Amino acid sequence: MARTRDEALLYLDLTPCACGSVETPWESGVVGVAEQLAVAYAGTCADCGAGREYVFGLPERETAPKGWPTFGGPEPSQLIDAGEWLWVADQWASSVPPDPEEGARALAMARAAVEEVLKFVPDGADRVPDQAFWADRGLRVYTAEPGRFRVERLLVVKDAYRDA
Repeated sequence: MARTRDEALLYLDLTPCACGSVETPWESGVVGVAEQLAVAYAGTCADCGAGREYVFGLPERETAPKGWPTFGGPEPSQLIDAGEWLWVADQWASSVPPDPEEGARALAMARAAVEEVLKFVPDGADRVPDQAFWADRGLRVYTAEPGRFRVERLLVVKDAYRDA
């Protein structure tokens, strides 16, 4: 299930074609699957010409966009694991452009990605649970430095991206 368009597009960016490229111009539309509404994304890989298609279920309640990016409501992602979200935050925060407007946009993306990591933390817990990691990239990020997934540390990072 893709909670929002922003989340679906990020997932597509994180999921390369079999040739390794992520360069695919996507077209999307609402479709019916097993009597449920879904959104389908289809495109052709710019590098190898392979057709690509993904179909995502839609949430029961729509998440109203609250600025950019809007990845979802209070529930954690079912598409992107906690480690991948932190990897996304790292990518955006490590390449902040010097232009103030573009820099603010990069930090907004990094901050939103950290907020997504925090959604995996159960009430009263002090860290992201092990079951929040299922993708290879996410597991690599987690095993490289598990302490990064403590709530206290995630909040400091999120605030740093906000205050920068």
